[in-house]
Amino acid sequence: MKNILYIFSFFALVLTTSCTKDFEDINTNPNAPNTVQPSLLLRQVIYDFGEQMSYEGFVAGDLLSQHRTALDFNLFDRHALKSPQLGGNPWPVFYTNLRDNEIILNQSRSINTFAVYEGPALILKAYMASGLTDLFGDVPYFEAFNGSLGNVTPAYNSQESIYMDDNGILDNLDKGISAIENYSQSIALEGDILFNGDLDAWLKFANALKIKALLRISDKVDVSAQLQAIVTEGNYISTNAENAIFNFTNTDPNSFRLAQLRIGDFNNFVLSETMENILLELNDNRINTFFKPFANSTTSQFNGLINGIDASSTSIALSDYSLAGSAFREDTSVLDANFITSWEIHFALAEAAQKGLITANAQDLYETGVIQAFEYWQTEMPVNYLNGNAAFNAIDTTPLEQIITQKWIANIINGYEGWVEYRRTGFPEFNAISASLNNNLIPVRMPYPAEEEALNAEHYQQAASATNSNSINFPVWWDEN
Repeated sequence: MKNILYIFSFFALVLTTSCTKDFEDINTNPNAPNTVQPSLLLRQVIYDFGEQMSYEGFVAGDLLSQHRTALDFNLFDRHALKSPQLGGNPWPVFYTNLRDNEIILNQSRSINTFAVYEGPALILKAYMASGLTDLFGDVPYFEAFNGSLGNVTPAYNSQESIYMDDNGILDNLDKGISAIENYSQSIALEGDILFNGDLDAWLKFANALKIKALLRISDKVDVSAQLQAIVTEGNYISTNAENAIFNFTNTDPNSFRLAQLRIGDFNNFVLSETMENILLELNDNRINTFFKPFANSTTSQFNGLINGIDASSTSIALSDYSLAGSAFREDTSVLDANFITSWEIHFALAEAAQKGLITANAQDLYETGVIQAFEYWQTEMPVNYLNGNAAFNAIDTTPLEQIITQKWIANIINGYEGWVEYRRTGFPEFNAISASLNNNLIPVRMPYPAEEEALNAEHYQQAASATNSNSINFPVWWDEN
């Protein structure tokens, strides 16, 4: 009887073990894998972030930077930034892609065959983190991006620590560079729609991002030695052929999103009076690329509208104002999702040279940046452009204002860069908003979104208290202007 019980127990154990062993396989959907190859994730992160921030750049960033203005649904244009409408909520774009990028980073460090992804993942983390903190200031960072591991209410970190501390922006750029330089395997980087797997190009990208990050914090930290070391080495993006971009197509699903939406959404955005005045003052023919002559014009003229009208009390005829150019809807194959470019870096280095942070010829760097910016936007530069009002030493302006203004012009739809640079430098001069909902002040940060107050209440309250009740007029750490 005892032996019979042992035999019965043995078969029961085998049956139970077998059922338990096979349980996960039986109950796992083979068409919904719970792990994703880093090549697929890398492609997804680059495309999703680039596509979404290009859209955000058009419908929200360009309003804050006064490249264009909105006719209706324009609370954001009137600086009610806590009331996003057609755009104006980039928070989930950053956190979704930073989370997915963290998966790539963790895979690269735990699976030897994926080691090639470590450098690019660190560089992308630094890139997206800088964009996030430049917009919002203090944000969840060191405890964030790993919600699946249990921490869904991460603490907020100071912008200074996000830039300066271990595993922060500058440190991750350095670690990303080291990871690539020390990579010795022969497994290729796949899913890379920025550089087609070229690791040397990723090194130039990282150094370009370091130039940008160091200049951004240069009013708070002495960065001259670090900048000079990068310039001396010379291994950064320096031609348009090396730009960190990917091209949109002319057909769905990879065309620029404004080409896919109804015409009414597209026609809601017209040339800003600020942009019009600056381009016409400079005799800048990129106005023909960025915008169209207004429909009622009899001489192919352009007409801009002051930002932030009260649409409920102001009657506007669309045919009296200039719409966006064909690159933004009819032929988006000529449009890029722009992570960073050679012209942006030349303008950054021109500023650094003008301020004495590096030893270089500021005028040469500026003029190269202008030439490359025209080339990037596929517009022929007028022969005497750099000898007229756009000259480095033009009268009634300063070289620094010229540098930042040219960077601002070329950064149209590039996320929120034009507004960030205005906050950092005060250039170019913006016009007053027509019907401001922010006491006629230009905002200096994005507000934390409402969902943070609901989902991360304790840490949100601390961050809101540190920013005068989540005020859009409370400057971020690097902002000395």
